[in-house]
Order: sequence, then structure tokens, then C-alpha cells
Amino acid sequence: MNYYVYILTCKDGTLYTGITTDLEKRLQEHNHCEKGAKYTRSRRPVVISYSEIALNRSEASKREYAIKKLSRTQKLELIYSFSSSS
Repeated sequence: MNYYVYILTCKDGTLYTGITTDLEKRLQEHNHCEKGAKYTRSRRPVVISYSEIALNRSEASKREYAIKKLSRTQKLELIYSFSSSS
């Protein structure tokens, strides 16, 4: 089963990083129900700005942790490099 590591951009411009096995379902949860992260509930709507595939939960969690340690500028560079290559 593949996992996705993703970065959301919230309505207020802040960034949220997470992991999931179903990217579209998780986006719906963040935007429309209580299963979304508490952080994003007051910052809706959110959009997916970046995602990458990890082969398993362990690798996804390690990558999520690494992304969360990046500065905002570094995260925006990651998002930009992703959007310009898509």
C-alpha cells in the first residue's frame, strides 16, 4: 500500500504537512468533516500544494518529519519545484 506525504495550503496562507493512503479522501476530510486535523478546521478551505509517494508508513512518517523540520521558505521552494515540474 502506498502512502502519500502532502502539504496543504490553508485559507490563511499557513502550511500543514501530513500523510495518508488516500489523498482525495483526506482532502475532503480536511475541508468538510471533523476527521480533518484540528489545525485545519479553522483554516478552511485548504488545498493540496504538494504531494509525494512513499512505499510504506514508516518511510512516509520519516519524510513527513523531515518536511516539518524545514523552514517555511524551504517548504515553499519544495512546493514551487513540485508545481513547476507538474
